Amino acid sequence: MEGHRDAASLVRALQLVPHPEGGFYRETYRSPLRVGTSRGERAAVTVIHFLLPAGTVSVFHRVLAEEIWAHAGGDGLELHMLSPAGRYELVRLGRDADSEQTHAVVPAGYWQAARPMGLRYVLSTCVVAPGFEFSDFELARRSDLAGAFPTLPEEVLALAAP
Repeated sequence: MEGHRDAASLVRALQLVPHPEGGFYRETYRSPLRVGTSRGERAAVTVIHFLLPAGTVSVFHRVLAEEIWAHAGGDGLELHMLSPAGRYELVRLGRDADSEQTHAVVPAGYWQAARPMGLRYVLSTCVVAPGFEFSDFELARRSDLAGAFPTLPEEVLALAAP
């Protein structure tokens, strides 16, 4: 595993598994309350631990629900968001109140990518409402984002899957 040895220890201790977008995760809560959506019934909310070791990224993906990222430990995190209209935003999450936020909301349907800012790892808690389902999840290919948003800088496009 890339990154700091503490990342490997956390993967074991928290019983995390690889996520298709990159990094490691484990669902820790799925609400028994069910809500209706245009895609069918979903849990009202789901929660995961999400860990990115240094040198890895969570590639651009989108979820058809709101997602709240909360910094839970380790280094800071860059959270890249791209609206359906092409508006790009970068938010830094972490413990430094002067330059980082403790949490951020990614609106439903936005493309999002994340990258650790340090040399160890970043641990986040991610809350999705209505609850996460892999059928509501899509990975972005670099060529698709470049075609849809031709003014995106190369360093942002580099966060998408090849």
